[in-house]
Amino acid sequence: MAGDKSEKKKRRESKIEAPTEDVEMGDAEAPKAEKAEVIIPAEDLSPLAHPLAQKKLLKKLQKATKKASKGRMVKRGVKEVVKGIKKGEKGLLIIAGDISPIDIVSHLPVLAEDAEIPYIFIPSKEELGHYSATKRPTSCIMICPTQKRKKVEKDEDEAEFLELYKECLAEVKKLDTQIVF
Repeated sequence: MAGDKSEKKKRRESKIEAPTEDVEMGDAEAPKAEKAEVIIPAEDLSPLAHPLAQKKLLKKLQKATKKASKGRMVKRGVKEVVKGIKKGEKGLLIIAGDISPIDIVSHLPVLAEDAEIPYIFIPSKEELGHYSATKRPTSCIMICPTQKRKKVEKDEDEAEFLELYKECLAEVKKLDTQIVF
């Protein structure tokens, strides 16, 4: 019995491979706790992933999402996001562009437009999960700054988050959401 477990463990370890070309590793001096930035080829992105966040906006969204998840102002996953939209909650919807099959999230932009909620696509579901403080890849999140929190006190972090959130919201609203075929 013990031999079977060690054999399984060896097989699992042998299946772990070195990073492929799609993963950018960064500096050798970088701390090991940080995750490598995942680069998704354009072919793997859905044709519906429009508007797609560019690098500068992606960094701002990353910071805003991390701060929102610390304050528990994030809805994760399709089911929670749809429920929030139907309840009339407002916020910023962030959708991963590499979801397969795309039918899982294809209805979210329509729901968001009907509810007048701005939305944006980012290239990777792994990054989205990492930003929102989960270990699993996440297909979509909605940042809801008006969501009730346990902590009533206002502090510097919350003020900084709201400023960052408003910047992201303004930039996303500027983007054109019309899909051109």
